[in-house]
Amino acid sequence: MNDPKPTAPLYSGAPPTQEEHTWAMFAHLSAFAVLVFPLAGNVIAPLIIWLTRRDTSAFVALEAKEALNFNISVAIGWVICTVLIFVLIGVPLAAVLSLYWVIMAVVAGVKASEGVGYRYPFILRLVK
Repeated sequence: MNDPKPTAPLYSGAPPTQEEHTWAMFAHLSAFAVLVFPLAGNVIAPLIIWLTRRDTSAFVALEAKEALNFNISVAIGWVICTVLIFVLIGVPLAAVLSLYWVIMAVVAGVKASEGVGYRYPFILRLVK
């Protein structure tokens, strides 16, 4: 049975080059910039890659936009977890969200390095 949801962003151009694989991988792994630049590093880094590479590579543009949407969704989740700390559920939810964030960013980075588009599950796609 066919799954109605695509598992990867739609990319129908020429096969991506090794340089495009690398930039797409950086877009996904740039989520960890939040460890160096707290509060917004995980959103700003993929945004910079998307803005600088979207005119030169459709593959990198799709992957960077997907990474940006993922990190915006995770940032919103962290804000919600922070508010929920007061009802004692925020800490366990933040732990689960953080684990999900790390695993999904690494999986997407590996897929992008292989030249395969990756579509994160359970995220808001705010940047079109």
